Amino acid sequence: MSILNVEHLTHGFGDRAIFQDVSFRLLKGEHIGLIGANGEGKSTFMNIITAKLQPDEGKVEWAKRVRVGYLDQHTVLEKGMTIRDVLKSAFAFLFQMEEQMNDICDRMGEADEETMNSMMEELGTIQDLLMAHDFYIIDSKVEEVARALGLSDMGIDKDVTELSGGQRTKVLLGKLLLEKPDILLLDEPTNYLDVQHIEWLKRYLLEYENAFILISHDIPFLNSVVNIIYHMENQALDRYVGDYDKFQEVYAVKRAQLESAYKRQQQEIAELEDFVARNKARVSTRNMAMSRQKKLDKMDVIELSKDKPKPEFHFMEARTAGKMIFETKELVIGYEEPLSKPLNLIMERGEKIVLSGANGIGKTTLLKSILGVTPSLKGNVELGDYLTIGYFEQEMAPGNTTTCIEEIWKEFPSYTQYQVRSALAKCGLTTNHIESQVRVLSGGEQAKVRLCKLLNRETNVLLLDEPTNHLDVEAKEELKRALMEYKGSILLICHEPEFYEGVATKVIDCREWALKLS
Repeated sequence: MSILNVEHLTHGFGDRAIFQDVSFRLLKGEHIGLIGANGEGKSTFMNIITAKLQPDEGKVEWAKRVRVGYLDQHTVLEKGMTIRDVLKSAFAFLFQMEEQMNDICDRMGEADEETMNSMMEELGTIQDLLMAHDFYIIDSKVEEVARALGLSDMGIDKDVTELSGGQRTKVLLGKLLLEKPDILLLDEPTNYLDVQHIEWLKRYLLEYENAFILISHDIPFLNSVVNIIYHMENQALDRYVGDYDKFQEVYAVKRAQLESAYKRQQQEIAELEDFVARNKARVSTRNMAMSRQKKLDKMDVIELSKDKPKPEFHFMEARTAGKMIFETKELVIGYEEPLSKPLNLIMERGEKIVLSGANGIGKTTLLKSILGVTPSLKGNVELGDYLTIGYFEQEMAPGNTTTCIEEIWKEFPSYTQYQVRSALAKCGLTTNHIESQVRVLSGGEQAKVRLCKLLNRETNVLLLDEPTNHLDVEAKEELKRALMEYKGSILLICHEPEFYEGVATKVIDCREWALKLS
């Protein structure tokens, strides 16, 4: 049974085409992985099928009475709302029903017998629906999900705007699970999630009976939960049965066959064109030449998809730093409340240290305290000599309306336009991206712009806060290679063991010093 049908979808932004005559179907029980490089239009596709965006052409048809739950990487949570408020908003449709029920009860006193009977019937239906959706135990359901996702430990009445990226993702995920939709749409749900909760989500999706569409660049995660792959490339969408590894096998064969057919056809075209050129002027061979020309005109010419620019990351290195990079003495990090026990950490030149552990326990705060951006509550940080620090933040400041070119020019005013374009192109961004505003780019493209700033500044210490979030597979592999090649020191926050294995000289489990375990 088809739950979603997308036919002849065409869409673009300005002169940049995203989809060209794309079709897609979602069947009952299918667990779909939607994959493709950064900027190919995966999040745009999700926005079109959830009616947040109207396509230029084509139609999107959902089966009747299907409730869709969407975990969107760009959702903004309102200030003043608590974790409890957001989780309870999952039941908004039930609260509306309760209002309808109260309204019916208020009108009953003035109703005649016939109206009263129909009101009683409607009241019964609403009452049954409220019971079926556990309306009268909402509070305990909210508490249960909050506990499962580790939200209770941080205080369920905390303002959502005070949460870290991972905590925010967990709250949105909790809301989605409480909604119990018929279809789950998940846009990079593992970004910002720690290992423990990625495992929890994996188990949940494996047992999930309904259909879901999942966008992810986390290959081990994709492989463990999907049974269909839709690959988005060059404005097209192709369906493959199986997991990501199976897709790669079939895709490689398909591409090799296409290249082989292309070469054969190009050779045939060259031979036909040569025959026409040599024989069209001669009376005796003109008919044969015209016949060959007709064949050429009717030929369905094979086109190879243009290779996307591959990112090339090379960190510029400053003079060698002193032996000690930093030392913390009885350092207590936090804001109003402490997040850590007193910390005594030392990092020496050449070390590549990974900070791992659950969301919200203070990893980003530690980085900011070392940099002096966030004041510590107690103790101090002593920085070594001759440090040139490069810092990669998790997210770009909201409300940024500059273009990519302007963003890099702000950092490097002495660069020529050619140098700016060249620097962005090396990060895997095309001309269309380079001239766009940063805020309209996908999460992965924005990360590449932030990386571009870091790559073009001389450093001998890198502080990286979840740099792999949103990056596609190719960019991740290239970043790993560049970090292994980098001769300076690295302090890295990352939840992907397969990324930092081979890079890290030491992994610190932050749960050992954290006061809040979530």
